[in-house]
Amino acid sequence: MRTLTQLAFWLICCGFSTGTLAQDAKAGEKKSSWCSSCHGVPGFKAISPEVHRVPMIGGQSASYIVSALKAYKYGERLNPTMKGVAATLTDADMADLGAFYGAQVQGGAAAPAGTTAASSRQAADLLKKGNCVSCHGENYSKPIAPAYPKIAGQHADYLFAALKAYQTDGNPQIGRKNPVMGGVARQFTQDDLKVLANHVGSLQGDLHTVVPSRSR
Repeated sequence: MRTLTQLAFWLICCGFSTGTLAQDAKAGEKKSSWCSSCHGVPGFKAISPEVHRVPMIGGQSASYIVSALKAYKYGERLNPTMKGVAATLTDADMADLGAFYGAQVQGGAAAPAGTTAASSRQAADLLKKGNCVSCHGENYSKPIAPAYPKIAGQHADYLFAALKAYQTDGNPQIGRKNPVMGGVARQFTQDDLKVLANHVGSLQGDLHTVVPSRSR
């Protein structure tokens, strides 16, 4: 049973509050210049603490963007680069960035290269075991709650790294502390996680890289 302190911290990190913070997508576009140095470059790879493409965040919901940034700021997600960025952001900054990236919906982005029929069957079994659709929704692109991410079409190497992070303990640079996702990820081997990541990454989805405007 959660203590009141644990519950309050969980609510903060999941993007809930007692009031509604105003969101300004125009302000968010101006504030996104730092984000764009990585997330605005198609195929850009992080090299530390692991090598993988940075996630596409265009088309994610505003609530998810905010909850992810808060998780990095308050230590629910461990990543030195994202911790450093999120630590500089106010709640208003996060709300504005969420509004900007959440508005970048282009819909029906082309699916990456597909998986084989055999791997798709294996992935279907693993997705059923993890009951992934219960949170990430239809085709893993319509989450049941705004603070949950769309994952269809996301970079497979990023998805694999994220899933492994939910299995990781005791590493000051890598780890994610969400108890639900931790319970799901720990059911699987790393080979299973790779199959899952490759399959979900091959699906058509809304996510894309928001390349900054030259006029900004």
